[in-house]
Amino acid sequence: MKKYIMLLLALLFAFNMTAQEKPVKIVFDVTSDNVKVHQSTMRHVKFMSKAYPESKFEVVMYSGSINMVVKDKSTVAADMEMLVKNKNVSFVVCQATMKRHKIDNSQLVSGVTTVPDGILEIIMKQAEGWGYIKEGQ
Repeated sequence: MKKYIMLLLALLFAFNMTAQEKPVKIVFDVTSDNVKVHQSTMRHVKFMSKAYPESKFEVVMYSGSINMVVKDKSTVAADMEMLVKNKNVSFVVCQATMKRHKIDNSQLVSGVTTVPDGILEIIMKQAEGWGYIKEGQ
């Protein structure tokens, strides 16, 4: 009986390890103007992209988070520029939010791209099977 229990535990462990290796796709939703939320988002993306290099991560910023992507105002610009060099990480900002705040592409942190609508981007990612994380405090 003890051998069967050990075999069962070994099989469960092996199955668990296989399941954890499957790449995931996660979209992060950032709307806060709070720099602590911006910083925690960078920590999450930095850790996860390193721990799961075959997975994909996209940070979608809109509404109050606009200063997160503006060169002269961002407290996380250096982290974003470093992370965007990874093939599995992207940062996108809502064009409608940019228009509302009178910000053009030349003011964005290097590597940040734009999407027409931040909310629609998240919905499309979810429809494609991406997981969702709302960053906040």
